[in-house]
Amino acid sequence: MTKQDGGAERPLAQGELLKVRRASVLGAAAIFFSLGTIGAACAETAPVGLPDKSFPESVTSTSDGALYVGSFNLGGVTKIAPGGKPEQLVKPGAGGSRSTLGVLADEKSGTLYVCSNDLSGVGVAGPSDAKGAWLKTFDLKSGAPKGSFALSEPKSFCNDIVVSSDGTAYVSDSGAPIVHALRPGGTALTSFATDPLLAPAKDGVGLDGIAIGADGNIYVTTFIPAKLFKVAVKDGKAGAVTELKPSRPLDHADAMRAFGSGFLLIEGNGKLDKVTVKGDDAEIDTIKDGFTGPVSVTEVGDTGWVAEGKLSYIIGPDKGKDPGQFKLTPVTLPK
Repeated sequence: MTKQDGGAERPLAQGELLKVRRASVLGAAAIFFSLGTIGAACAETAPVGLPDKSFPESVTSTSDGALYVGSFNLGGVTKIAPGGKPEQLVKPGAGGSRSTLGVLADEKSGTLYVCSNDLSGVGVAGPSDAKGAWLKTFDLKSGAPKGSFALSEPKSFCNDIVVSSDGTAYVSDSGAPIVHALRPGGTALTSFATDPLLAPAKDGVGLDGIAIGADGNIYVTTFIPAKLFKVAVKDGKAGAVTELKPSRPLDHADAMRAFGSGFLLIEGNGKLDKVTVKGDDAEIDTIKDGFTGPVSVTEVGDTGWVAEGKLSYIIGPDKGKDPGQFKLTPVTLPK
């Protein structure tokens, strides 16, 4: 999530991002770090254009290479089949949904998981008048609504989703220190893990990215301040929450996806990273820098598709200016 500063993109100030993530506005400064890369070049695949005036916030994919993108302002979910044009899979407002944030395709259950939130407090009306934060489920093929599950706390904000091998969906809550869970066949979300370490900092933004590691544990990020945590999982139950020590400071740690034995991580200051966890340490290697307001990534084969949200053009100081074309940018991932 970025804004213009003298013609150059930079992350939104703390308070502006808090406005998005928790529907309130404060002001603060962003921090930049000059970092090296690990030498991954852009893929030869061309970028994929997205619908005009539709600000993406999350992207997911299926094994056939199809990409699914939610709309921060218009709602709904767009599907782009390999070599095809964007098509509306989930209609804006379907199933009582509103602004769409995290999206996750689960082929095993044929379900598309969607985080829906009311962003009217930051001037983003969305396609309906639904209130609160919700996990919505849709049929992955038809886009038809399947289920609707409220997040429990008054300040809850549904951010992103991951699904385990047993079919349990875990949801990060930016407004409360909770990782929610939806068990297969469940009729309501339950609190899977909560810990003071996961609480939103004053004037900060809480839980954001979420992924399951090769070790079976759950890993989450917080956006401001940018931190990385491990939630131990044993026999389907949450254990200790541990803050990991990154090899260099993170800047606006956003979406995270499992990648080999580690993770792909988006930093809001323009970076796609590879994360390797060793004990309580996290090695951070930058795959590619220079994205415009990156918000999410998904892996298709050896390519990472990065969604550039440009959210400063709808909720930041660049509001009303032309954000240019929205697109998904391909990056060749390291072996």
